Amino acid sequence: MPFEPDKSQPKEESSSDEPGRDGRGGTTADVSEESVRKRIRQSTPSPHRGNTPQASPPRFVSVEELMDAAKGVTNMALAHEIVVNGGFQIKPMELPQGSLERTVRDIVHKAFWDSLEAQFGEEPPVYDHAIILLGEIKEALISFLLPGHTRLRDQINEVLDLDLIKQEAENRALDIPKLANFTIGMMGTLCAPARDEEVKKLRDIKEPVPLFRAIFSVLDLMKLDMANFAISSIRPHLMQQSVEYERKKFQDFFEKQPNSLEFVTCWLQESADDLLAKDAASAASSGSLCPISVLNHAYIRLLTWDHERKPFPETVVMDQIRFQEMKLEVTQLTLLGTLLLVLQNSTSPGLSSHAAFMDRMKGLIRVLLEGVGTP
Repeated sequence: MPFEPDKSQPKEESSSDEPGRDGRGGTTADVSEESVRKRIRQSTPSPHRGNTPQASPPRFVSVEELMDAAKGVTNMALAHEIVVNGGFQIKPMELPQGSLERTVRDIVHKAFWDSLEAQFGEEPPVYDHAIILLGEIKEALISFLLPGHTRLRDQINEVLDLDLIKQEAENRALDIPKLANFTIGMMGTLCAPARDEEVKKLRDIKEPVPLFRAIFSVLDLMKLDMANFAISSIRPHLMQQSVEYERKKFQDFFEKQPNSLEFVTCWLQESADDLLAKDAASAASSGSLCPISVLNHAYIRLLTWDHERKPFPETVVMDQIRFQEMKLEVTQLTLLGTLLLVLQNSTSPGLSSHAAFMDRMKGLIRVLLEGVGTP
């Protein structure tokens, strides 16, 4: 049952009132950086796997306490990533081709859309599934509104009144093209500028089932835009409160799991022992080690950490991927400097002092070292 939505609909609010007009279309990360991160994540063991130190007897806690603690740590990890990673964004989840999850999703989606098309093809048409979809569209549109968008909210509630739509469907008076046209126009009003082209393409779709599918696809993108816009808005506030917030979350988790910082204790103890062994005379004269020196040395040791065999300290586990990337950079810089020094000592002074020659050698060595240190 083909139909054509109207070709134009005026904007309902000025750009100053639109939640999506504040530059919510972000940029994606560099491909090479993402590939390195992916390889490191795939090879990163669980921070609590193997070589577990002796712990004190565990305190029995309820399932509810464990769930609350896990939820707090998850929220803390998300907040930490938003603060530390200035380019953090939520991106669409891409299921691997041929995976079980993708196969099941495709089968379920196909069954639903086939059922919807079969209902539209009946005589008279059945709108049960269509009404459900319209209700979801209404909820999605309302979720994009700010508290001050009362006029837009009233328009959505008036046009997408589900009780009225059900009555029209029962009396064979439901006007799907009109509802689709209103939905597309409202999406154009609320979307970010980066989605204008996708919304515009919706008006070229004539069949109802493909149009519904395309509408939900664009709505999903708009939800991501809104989420990323919210993240960019709260980042300055999180940066101001992040230290106290993470300290409180760690304290809450520690109170429910007193033995949850075993690896941190071992990490700091090993760092202190290492400092004592290296500078025994100085430590003996002063009577104790400086805590700041121990902490600084502990963080330096993380740059050469054996991620395959040693569990990562709990308090820095959220930054384990970053420490692995820094370790990779340190390894490559060390190799680069060593090779350049050997090259400089093995060539004639006239050639080794030539800046262009050394820059060219540096570039060639960097290419040869690409991927060194990664699994």
